[in-house]
Amino acid sequence: MYAVVLLVCCSWVALLCPSVQAYENLALNKPAWQSNTLGYYTGAERAVDGRYTDLTLDGGQCAWSVGGLTTAEWRVDLGGVKSIHHVFIQYATNNKVWGNYVCDKNNWYTKYFLGFSVYISNTTNKEDGVLCFRDTSYTRATIPNPVNITCSYHGRYVIYYNSRTHPPYPEGYSDSAYIALCEVEVYGCDVYTYGVDCKRCGNCSGGVQCNHVTGSCPKGCDAGIYGDKCDLECGINTYGVECKELCGNCSNGEPCHHVDGICPHGCVAGMYGVTCKESCGNCSNGDTCNDVDGSCPYACDVGVYGKTCDKACQSGRYGISCTKACGQNCQGCNRFNGVCEFGCHPGWTGTFCEKRSNYVISYFLVI
Repeated sequence: MYAVVLLVCCSWVALLCPSVQAYENLALNKPAWQSNTLGYYTGAERAVDGRYTDLTLDGGQCAWSVGGLTTAEWRVDLGGVKSIHHVFIQYATNNKVWGNYVCDKNNWYTKYFLGFSVYISNTTNKEDGVLCFRDTSYTRATIPNPVNITCSYHGRYVIYYNSRTHPPYPEGYSDSAYIALCEVEVYGCDVYTYGVDCKRCGNCSGGVQCNHVTGSCPKGCDAGIYGDKCDLECGINTYGVECKELCGNCSNGEPCHHVDGICPHGCVAGMYGVTCKESCGNCSNGDTCNDVDGSCPYACDVGVYGKTCDKACQSGRYGISCTKACGQNCQGCNRFNGVCEFGCHPGWTGTFCEKRSNYVISYFLVI
């Protein structure tokens, strides 16, 4: 029995089993950087090359730093702001069992992994971002490797950081900070996506990011769109924000555009405007107005004027398109027929105040 345990302890037991995900590994073969490098075959890029079958110093698959320093930092540039779900980290093990008490109590590398942090940032400065995880409780016997860290944030850079700047350190910690990363995988989607299959967000109002899990829009939908995920167009004869506007009188009974209410082929007779909600004015001879600007093709009816024939004649004018002037002796004429309905100036009489009054004539005869 002891021999079996010893065999297991002194050989490499693979712990390289991240849960099956539909998320994309956004870090694979992306540019990486670290604060210092041990050798030419241990550069930062080794931690994002997709290879981690050999977890030793000289295996050429891990990023290593120089020892004896108080801080160690590694980061990957995802190439743009991404919607991150979780981060997978495989630390070096020298191909030995991790955290086992039978063989030499613990793996030697556990003490370098303790106390690590993960940040998500839109810049190369971790202080500009958010702290996704910081180890404050693991021991050499309990720290997992590999480890999956849920990290639901948006960011461009994923930063691994460890420090030994404030001794004394907890039991089991190394005296210096160290990088021994064999693989860092960042799972998530592009921005404006949601769900494990990275579906595109709907049309959220203001272009904001939808909820990365449910796809719902925090501030509602763009005009012309509705639904929990803002992925449905307004129904027939509705448009606008929350589909609350009703279409106008489009020609041939066609539906208007679901966003702005524009009728695709103009208006029915007697209506005009881009949404066909305005009634034509009083065109002469019953003519139909232009369905775009509401203008009458020839002239306005009697008593009205203006581009859309919707204005009553001004004082002193009457007739078709208000082209005629009231009699000069009127005190105000009817805008339709020119009749001096408000009376004449002194000395004048008649329907249009076109006659001198008898009183005035008699007065001059007496004199």
